[in-house]
Amino acid sequence: MPLYSQEQINTIAAKIKHVKFGMFTTVDGDNVLSSRPLTTQQIDNEGNMWFFTSDEAAFTHDLARHPEVNVSFSNPDEQLYLSVTGQAYLLKDRAKARELWSPLVRAWFPGGLDDPHLAMIRVRIQTAEYWDASASKMKQLVQLAKAAVTGRAAVDMGKHHTICL
Repeated sequence: MPLYSQEQINTIAAKIKHVKFGMFTTVDGDNVLSSRPLTTQQIDNEGNMWFFTSDEAAFTHDLARHPEVNVSFSNPDEQLYLSVTGQAYLLKDRAKARELWSPLVRAWFPGGLDDPHLAMIRVRIQTAEYWDASASKMKQLVQLAKAAVTGRAAVDMGKHHTICL
């Protein structure tokens, strides 16, 4: 029996549906964090995020030693900020690659599905945190101005939610 609910997974997927890139953060052999933009291809029903990558990308070699990753998403126009943590695995899964393939992926893999360096990253989501600013931008500006004048912290600027899978 899964430890998560489909509703939780659907919430995460819906939040990032229109966010094109996530900043994928890994830990290297010297315990240094580094990030790069990757496009989320799917969040499946089991709570896995899927990405295309090349097995030649330097950061992929760090995943076996340090599988803990963070993927952060932001859409400032929509006042959405989401951070996902999980365990990442580099896979040569041709069936999954075929399922998620689109013509846009060919830009990175000219050999298509037969490219010898085509790989998939599966991130098993552990937690997701997101911030929704429910107040309008005008209300937020008023709150910020009020805080600046009064010296008190701004209130009602949005809500923070945590989902544990």
